[in-house]
Amino acid sequence: MQSILIIMKNRIVILASLLFASALLMGQSKNTIVTDTQLNKNVLVGSCNRNGLKMDLFGKYYATQYQAYRPSDKLIKKIAQKIDQTKITVVFGSWCSDSKIQVPRLYKILDKTGYNENDIHLIAVNSSLRALTMDISNLDIKRIPTIIVYQDGKELGRIVESPKKSLEKDLWKIVKKVH
Repeated sequence: MQSILIIMKNRIVILASLLFASALLMGQSKNTIVTDTQLNKNVLVGSCNRNGLKMDLFGKYYATQYQAYRPSDKLIKKIAQKIDQTKITVVFGSWCSDSKIQVPRLYKILDKTGYNENDIHLIAVNSSLRALTMDISNLDIKRIPTIIVYQDGKELGRIVESPKKSLEKDLWKIVKKVH
């Protein structure tokens, strides 16, 4: 009888630990705003989603750039044939002028291709290029925005800061590697 109680107690402790761990993971919020002391302004940090892009001053830039950008329909069709086999990580700064231009334009391209928004991982950083709520040192971020395209966990390519030709041309150069 005593051994049954010990087993039940152990199972309860394990179950409680699992519930606590999952609560912690679920509790990681998106679109966290903190004050960047170097910039002396509020910035997004950590994991974000499109709602975060639409907040505050960044939201004004997002709406303007998204609406105004006219990507090449020819390239959109090409990209659409392969991009659904990829995952994309975007590291950006809500305070960064290049991010204010390129991130909304990227979303415009992805929306036009029908890309699954759940396959985009947005990470906001402060002026020290740190996400604060998560470790991104493995991403080797030097400048922002950095758009990284993966297939099966392997990096296919990245667009750093500004595209070399155009966002859709540079994105096509990466996704045409998809097998």
